[in-house]
Amino acid sequence: MKRQNQSTVVEFILLGFSNYPELQEELFGVFLVIYLVTLMGNAIIIVVISLEQSLHVPLYLFLLNLSVVEMGFTAAIVPEMLVVLSTERTTITFAGCFVQMYCILFFGGTECFLLGAMAYDRYAAICHPLNYPVIMNESVFTKLVMLSWATWILVATVQTTWVFSFPFCGPNEINHLFCETPPVLELVCADIFFFEIYAFTGTILIILIPFLLILLSYTRILFAILKMPSNTGRQKAFSTCASHLTSVTLFYGTAIMTYLQPKSGYSPDTKKVMSLAYTLLTPLLNPLIYSLRNSEMKRAFMKLLRRRVDLHTF
Repeated sequence: MKRQNQSTVVEFILLGFSNYPELQEELFGVFLVIYLVTLMGNAIIIVVISLEQSLHVPLYLFLLNLSVVEMGFTAAIVPEMLVVLSTERTTITFAGCFVQMYCILFFGGTECFLLGAMAYDRYAAICHPLNYPVIMNESVFTKLVMLSWATWILVATVQTTWVFSFPFCGPNEINHLFCETPPVLELVCADIFFFEIYAFTGTILIILIPFLLILLSYTRILFAILKMPSNTGRQKAFSTCASHLTSVTLFYGTAIMTYLQPKSGYSPDTKKVMSLAYTLLTPLLNPLIYSLRNSEMKRAFMKLLRRRVDLHTF
């Protein structure tokens, strides 16, 4: 087959769940509901934290940033996913695929760093409560947030540009629901050995290291909680940490299985289902986890709701 230059590729075909046409209509309805609930839940968190002055502390400001990331992440993926499920043959332009991959890497990586920063915040608050205002002061908080966002602007730019600099000879069918790096690389007709080394090393350094730091932080937190003399204090600390640990487990567990698995580790359909865990479930569950389990968030929401009702009353 004659090798074509990548400039001749003007679009890709997203196969999605085309092997199961009888399921696509039901999946479309389910995914649409999940998408709308996700946007509404994260938007509520952003509005409540932004308007309620008592929540302008690192714990909730990290959560605000996390909700912004979740909204961007789902907005970059789910609308295209819905199109894939609603049509028999879904195409995405070369540029559109580039932008989607960039957003997945950018928002997904930023979430990794934010979850790590939130673990450090909980470690400082529980293990060093007296020094917490000094350890997590405004300057430290700002640097952690800026590092989370800025690092992944660079990483996403380098990785996405590198992937789309390879030649694509055809076929142009991406056996996935969206333009994620592993399925797109399967269409490359060039030696990607050095890219694979970079990608694997980058995954270890940028994803696994924050994950290991989270585990270390929570190991220290667990010992600190067990030493607390008060049952009420232990329960409150466990409750605060449980929300974050649930998010970490959902996001990191599925992401690590996707990006660190052997090429032949799972079938394409299994990979698609696994990807739904961090593209649909995590953004959906995070607002529920952090709001329903958090009494301060619920009080702040009810306070703003009553204020809104009072304004309309008068």
